[in-house]
Amino acid sequence: MLIGGENAIVGKNRLEDRLMGLFGGLLGNASQKDIEKTERQLEDILTSTENVELAFSLIRDLIVFTDKRLILVDKQGMTGKKTSYKSFPYRSISRFSVETAGHFDLDAELKIWVSSAQEPAEVLQFTSDRSVIAIQKALAEAVLR
Repeated sequence: MLIGGENAIVGKNRLEDRLMGLFGGLLGNASQKDIEKTERQLEDILTSTENVELAFSLIRDLIVFTDKRLILVDKQGMTGKKTSYKSFPYRSISRFSVETAGHFDLDAELKIWVSSAQEPAEVLQFTSDRSVIAIQKALAEAVLR
């Protein structure tokens, strides 16, 4: 999943309070989205006791932090009608790494491993170091609770 541009943020509850200042500074022109809109968009995916705490809108895709798991929403194809939903309960995320962009490699990466897997379960590519650092911070906050 390639993620680019300046990102929009959705926030709620304690996680928002701790992170909104950080994200506002890191993401610059990010605009806050309505939390209920994100929850309505994911109502078929979320459990009845699950709440969205923070979400990043990334062109057509979403990275969603709930109080229980990380959800990656990948809109596919020309129209974005086909959608992939990947769910990672925080307890199953064993580690993650961030690689910032270099002089010749312009993409930054966030890799997520689950349980005892040798290879990352997900590799997200970003066109902005600021985006990957902000999302890494949110992931650290969620996993280390």
